Amino acid sequence: MSKVFASLGISLDGYVAGPHAGPDNPLGDGGERLHAWLYGVEAWRNRQGPGGGETGRSGLVVAETFDRAGAYVMGRRMFDEGERAWPEPPPFRAPVFVLTTSARDAWVREGTVFTYVTEGIHAALDQARAVAHGKDVQISGGAHTVREYLNAGLVDELELHLVPVLLGDGLRLFDGVDPALRLVKDRVVDTPDVTHLRYRTVR
Repeated sequence: MSKVFASLGISLDGYVAGPHAGPDNPLGDGGERLHAWLYGVEAWRNRQGPGGGETGRSGLVVAETFDRAGAYVMGRRMFDEGERAWPEPPPFRAPVFVLTTSARDAWVREGTVFTYVTEGIHAALDQARAVAHGKDVQISGGAHTVREYLNAGLVDELELHLVPVLLGDGLRLFDGVDPALRLVKDRVVDTPDVTHLRYRTVR
């Protein structure tokens, strides 16, 4: 049976983005440091266009994440930050459903159609599952969207890519998450630059 999962980079002090994040400053001040480990990984570089890069444990994690996702859900804020920055083709290569309060025509790009959903998180997830062809659905972010799905009990797995940096300010993932949420450690993949922590949620 397919799963719903989220996968995010996070700092040691719990931030998934730095301060002042927005379309002109994706990930906020210092937020790029959360993904520095990713940019040299072969699986990521193959999706982004330049090719090459390193294989290894992080590469296997990234490749698995790409392979398992048959559709994506993201918040409007994440979409607004990425709309200007994503290359052609964008890195998803699968349908993306964008949560929004403002209706908009679907945005068709090579390999990816962005569909805007105004009916809420359940409707977006239902639409994503319907087109995922039995594969998993990834809740891409941002933090507010992942929190909504966690609090609604709709996330089966949460993978955190823990980076040994301190941001000091910005957007915390777990602010506002129901403290009754129970996470059970499922896998740890450790590398010098990042530790990949995967948890199962228990309802």
